[in-house]
Amino acid sequence: MDGGKSIQLVLDQNSGCGFTSKSEYLYGRISMKIKLVSGDSAGTVTAFYMMSNITNIRDELDFEFLGNRTGEPYTVQTNVFAHGKGDREQRVNLWFDPSADFHTYTIMWNHHHIVFYVDDVPIRVYKNNEIKGIPYPTSQPMGVYSTLWEADNWATRGGLEKIDWSKAPFYAYYKDFDIEGCPVPGPANCVANTKNWWEGSAYQALTALEARNYRWVRTNHMIYDYCSDSSRNPVPPPECEAGI
Repeated sequence: MDGGKSIQLVLDQNSGCGFTSKSEYLYGRISMKIKLVSGDSAGTVTAFYMMSNITNIRDELDFEFLGNRTGEPYTVQTNVFAHGKGDREQRVNLWFDPSADFHTYTIMWNHHHIVFYVDDVPIRVYKNNEIKGIPYPTSQPMGVYSTLWEADNWATRGGLEKIDWSKAPFYAYYKDFDIEGCPVPGPANCVANTKNWWEGSAYQALTALEARNYRWVRTNHMIYDYCSDSSRNPVPPPECEAGI
């Protein structure tokens, strides 16, 4: 679409679809503008994520946009896999209609933390606390992926709302891809180069404004946090005490 500058993903009863980056990256910032499935999108998942190519001990950073019934808020689920361990889901109801227009979704990954942004508003921070024995993605390059698929066994209200195939096909749109990081294979000294802009002091912690916006999101729009799910984690996982 648009002379190759944008991509349309389609989901129908026969198949979903997706795309991936040509290269893998180790640290950096990845962002793209996405316009999500409009109307009754219950049971669909639009995903934008990074993932290593080693399955059993994979690293992965996920945005998953969970479809909704018309008029209900869209939920974005984030997850962090480090050294093969995931189950770190957090869910936020978006404070706007992400199907009405394009919005920017960004993953910032450096030696200090991983930050998930929605239109420059941080919605999740995962700090590098390897010094405390907490897993953090440090050595496996990851490709960039996006998919549109059916997941009505869990995506909307825990699977209570099923996909309405009479509304198919479902469409999601992508544009303005921006990947700035260390490509692998690439320059051997890139990953350790402290002069990479994403490793600079301005990106080692949230700014004061970002911290305020982060607290606002989590106070007003967060609907699930694995850290506070005592049925799954009677004792909060150690990374939950790290803060921002």
